[in-house]
Amino acid sequence: MRTSDRNRCEQSETTCAYATQALANSEVAAAEAHIASCPECRRELESLRPVVDRFVSWPTDMLRPTTSLQARLARRIAEETGKEPVLPPVRLSKQAWSEPEWQQVAPGIECKLLATDMERHRVSMLVRLAPGASYPAHTHAGVEELHLLDGELWIDEKKLVPGDYNYGAPGAGDERVWSQTGCTCILVTSTEDVLRGLWPTSPTSRVSARRNAEDFSRRREP
Repeated sequence: MRTSDRNRCEQSETTCAYATQALANSEVAAAEAHIASCPECRRELESLRPVVDRFVSWPTDMLRPTTSLQARLARRIAEETGKEPVLPPVRLSKQAWSEPEWQQVAPGIECKLLATDMERHRVSMLVRLAPGASYPAHTHAGVEELHLLDGELWIDEKKLVPGDYNYGAPGAGDERVWSQTGCTCILVTSTEDVLRGLWPTSPTSRVSARRNAEDFSRRREP
């Protein structure tokens, strides 16, 4: 374990909740006071801001919990309080957004597409690596932004832990991206990245992933 891992502030989760405006109003003042006195939490807040800022431009349906999730939470609250569940209203729109499924794009690597911009060749997704899984060497066609949610991820010689943010400049390359523990991250990147290594499976997986992104984009068109 790295020294920085052992010294990680115990209030880091509160800082993440503050950055995403997920804290109750009664907790905000205490969180702000702690962040002001904690250099570690101030750095974490700065690393989270680029990711949070990107959420602002996402469609509101992307940020709203799915109907199924709202229903599960309502039933759990009802069980704990003994009251009738307050279920979310049924959405009647034919174009209502539905949460995408996890799709395996290579052995040990799964993606859940969140949003696409086909004109700019940009995609936002959740990426999940199984323990020991790796991504081949590649060159960035555009800016790549990654925020690690859980687990540990290595990008060449750089180790990321939950809460870390990584910026990849256009034209820069990563020789090896892998996880010993398994991990989940938010990835905003280009669909035109150039692979310089081979997937540990058929190359059709990348073609399939791109088609899935295009289909997903068309489903979101009004």
